Amino acid sequence: MGETCRRLVGDDGAMTVIRINAITVPEAGGEELARRFADRAGAVDNADGFEGFELLRPTDDRTTWLVVTRWRDKEAFEAWLASPAFAHGHRGVSGEGKDHPPVGTHSELWSYDVEIEVLKRPPDA
Repeated sequence: MGETCRRLVGDDGAMTVIRINAITVPEAGGEELARRFADRAGAVDNADGFEGFELLRPTDDRTTWLVVTRWRDKEAFEAWLASPAFAHGHRGVSGEGKDHPPVGTHSELWSYDVEIEVLKRPPDA
């Protein structure tokens, strides 16, 4: 078969965690939100425990964009939240200040643990 199913619990009991920032963005603000995230692409890459990032644009009538990040564990995510790099980067994205008015009208943080992951293996594996 072409898929691998695995539980993502490490030897030390740590599990990949997903944190999703669900941001409500009026239609006219979507391009600006994407631009702001593109401008800071890579800002989180070197954070200890960071595994991945995606900005998801809605493809239907929804106005909620999803900022999906993957972390080694909850502690790594919390350390990132407390870091000066997070505070600095989110001043521009959140729109604090005169030059960067808010793009989103509401946001909330969703938290998930990856219980099972199914990965597609390359054909020659």
